[in-house]
Amino acid sequence: MLPWNTEGCLQCKEPLKDRRLPYIQRICGHCLTNPPAFKATTAELLYQDPIIELIHDFKFNFSPRAGTLLVELMLANAPIALGDVLLPVPMFRSRARARGFNQAHWLANQLGQRLNLPVINAVCTRRLPSQRSLNRRQREENLLGAFQVQGPLPDHVTIVDDVVTTGATGQALAVAALSAGAKQIGIWAVARTPLDKSC
Repeated sequence: MLPWNTEGCLQCKEPLKDRRLPYIQRICGHCLTNPPAFKATTAELLYQDPIIELIHDFKFNFSPRAGTLLVELMLANAPIALGDVLLPVPMFRSRARARGFNQAHWLANQLGQRLNLPVINAVCTRRLPSQRSLNRRQREENLLGAFQVQGPLPDHVTIVDDVVTTGATGQALAVAALSAGAKQIGIWAVARTPLDKSC
């Protein structure tokens, strides 16, 4: 059985504790007090088993089978408004070389081919320390000014990533995309890390 993220915040898709809220009121406290640069997030699965295993197999073993399954899951739960272009989260060049590929770029290319949407690229301007042990505020500080996007961009840009943890990466890339001329940013990912693991 897949861990669906059916009660997430409409803006960042963080799983909400109060599941009785009307749909229109499903905005988390963080998005209410610090509205992000992106308008909506589509991440319809939780980052829990078996999704963790599937993403790890794709990300660290570059399993095309796992990647294809992730693409199918994303397509089955596509954003209502897809936007004009897909923008994968970039990796610093040396990190991408060490891993052998950029998983967000691979996903965006597959989705772009299937949906007939162009894929544009951003640049990660510096080697970032690992985000894994950082909380939301530390991640945001870590990512300040880390991305550059060549403009002018079309009005509606959809950022593609594998997992949304705190939303800090999407926030930093959304700020860069808005600076390059975009007017509306959405995020599309496979999964969202549950609340208790992302604060």
